[in-house]
This record gives sequence, structure tokens and C-alpha cells, in this order.
Amino acid sequence: MRPDPRRPQRSQGFGLVAALFLLIVVTLVVIAMARLSAAQHGSNSLAIQQARAYQSANAGLEWGISLSLSSGSCAQGSPTLAGSNLADFSVNVACTSSNYLDNNGVALQILLFTSTAQNGSPGSRSDYAYRQLTATIEKGAP
Repeated sequence: MRPDPRRPQRSQGFGLVAALFLLIVVTLVVIAMARLSAAQHGSNSLAIQQARAYQSANAGLEWGISLSLSSGSCAQGSPTLAGSNLADFSVNVACTSSNYLDNNGVALQILLFTSTAQNGSPGSRSDYAYRQLTATIEKGAP
């Protein structure tokens, strides 16, 4: 049978192609959004851990400075952060002391504190964070 020339021919199957194309595009958009969401979540988690590492190292500096000023000698060690939200961080405080004479011949003591905070060891955790802070204190020599 020949098609009737007076009757327009209809294209069949075009709707299926358009639906498949739309389905593929929507699937790719959903996959891209899911990957972006996962990357954003990981980035936020790491930023929070870095902020916590900073606060842990800062707490170590304050501990070392306070102990040194009250005792008169260079204090170092590992303060405990148990009972706080920073308990999973290990903090180590080191202190070096130097004695100097200023231009007027007055004896001064310079204390250099280094506080290191980290949670775990590198490569052991996906949210590993490390921070090291230093502070210098000048006081009259004992």
C-alpha cells in the first residue's frame, strides 16, 4: 500500500527519543549534585576539624604561659583536654628559655612556647587535623 498523498505523514518514535534524552540529562544533573554535596560536606567537616585543632593548640599555649608565669620557670608538657569537645586532640607544649641583657643592662628572660595539636596520626583518619602555634613572652629574669 502506498501512502495517501492527501494525508500528512506522522513521525512516530520522536517522543521516545526526546524522553530518553530528557531522562539522561536529569540523571546526569542528579549525579553531579550528589557528588557536589558529598564534596561540600567533606570540606565543611575538615574546616571544623581545623578550627578545633587551632583551639586545642591555643589552649596548650595558654596552659604553658599560665604555668610558666605562676611558677617562674619554663613549663612544658601535655595538658589534658578531657571533659571538653577537644578531648580527641593530643596537645604537646614545648618551651625554650633565653636570658638577655637589654640596652640598660637589665636582665630579661625570653620564653618561646610552641604548642602542637593533632587528632590521630597523618593518614590514619580522613578528618585528620594538625595545628602548631607559637608565642613569645618577655619578662624580667628571675
